[in-house]
Amino acid sequence: MTSAREERPRALLAGASRRWVRLLPWGVAFLLFFALLPTTIQVLGADYGLNGGIASGLAVVQTAPLLLAVVRPLRAWYMVFAADVAGALVLLAVDFEERLVWPFPPMEIVGYVGLCLALGLREPRRTLLLVWLATAGAGVGLEFAAPHGTRGNGTLLTILGAVALVLAAALRERHEAQRGLAEQKTISEAERGRRTLLEERARIARELHDVVAHHMSVITVQADTAAYRLDRLPPDVREEFTSIAATARRSLGEMRRLLGVLRNEEAHGELAPQPGLAQIGQMVEATARAGLPVEFTPCATDVPEAEALAAYRIVQEALANVVRHAPGAPTRVSVSESGSESGSESGARLTVLVVNGPPPEPPAAPLEAPLEAGGTGHGLVGMRERVRLLGGTLDAGPLPDGGFRVAAQLLLKEKDFT
Repeated sequence: MTSAREERPRALLAGASRRWVRLLPWGVAFLLFFALLPTTIQVLGADYGLNGGIASGLAVVQTAPLLLAVVRPLRAWYMVFAADVAGALVLLAVDFEERLVWPFPPMEIVGYVGLCLALGLREPRRTLLLVWLATAGAGVGLEFAAPHGTRGNGTLLTILGAVALVLAAALRERHEAQRGLAEQKTISEAERGRRTLLEERARIARELHDVVAHHMSVITVQADTAAYRLDRLPPDVREEFTSIAATARRSLGEMRRLLGVLRNEEAHGELAPQPGLAQIGQMVEATARAGLPVEFTPCATDVPEAEALAAYRIVQEALANVVRHAPGAPTRVSVSESGSESGSESGARLTVLVVNGPPPEPPAAPLEAPLEAGGTGHGLVGMRERVRLLGGTLDAGPLPDGGFRVAAQLLLKEKDFT
């Protein structure tokens, strides 16, 4: 009849929000103890004729565990149940009046019912059923040994105990159900807030696309038509306008592909391939034509698509930061694959390195206005998140000479040579 909850030291109703509710079990326990202890001694000694010392001892073991019931009701029940049965057997040795009830005097019934209430508030149904069966068995069994026609009240104790157990268990389960509903409501509200946040982000992304797409479209049209609108353009300038238009179209294509996921949950994106290592050279070349001296060392081997895309995005963001914050600074970009070292379990890694020096003073190609008045700080965060998802590391920070260094190592999946 043991229970896992028996080892819990928390008092009954300790989780209640109101202080008077938390103190209620202690108040009832002390009230029963101080009221039943002298009453039990008086009734057992004066009415039933029991020896004063024996009456006092039985009264203590029948009422003192009621204080323990606030914290450990099952352990208190063991003690009270044994004491009540022992008291009934002791009363068989004395000659008491037939008008008195047996085997459980009224004060014992009051204490036992209070104990059953404590059990119902703490113990599971299986334990409560076993407690009731033990109570019914003791009550019915003792009635068969009733002396000289004394009225037995074992059945009364069985009924009152069952009512107390069922009532307290129903109150406890109702409270647990209400608490579960409150927790579920809290979770639902949190999920609703999270969904609202995601919807708001998606709406902002759509609006941002509309704004940026408009300006990018204008740039594309102007660059495409420059050769027709402007007379006698030099070949290098014509090639520059063609490159600007191609870059703008690629940017619009990537934006539309990403936005398709936001606008249609069932969309799986366009079939156009994602950029990879092969496109890094094109991006570096376009950046160099914009006036940034860039030296590029490509990777000679193939790598998985996820790592190639991450490398492309890291280089893209790093070069964008150089253009924003150090225009005209000499920059070195390298992408290389390294095999696992001897005795190392790290495996092959793809190393992406972007290092720029300090910007020239004055800038080689000063802008009429800075590209950005202030950075958002999301670039490095995005790079770190990409690297983390692929199990790699990112080291980014300023250099002593005033430049900046971004170094990422991406863990490559083991290649299948079978």
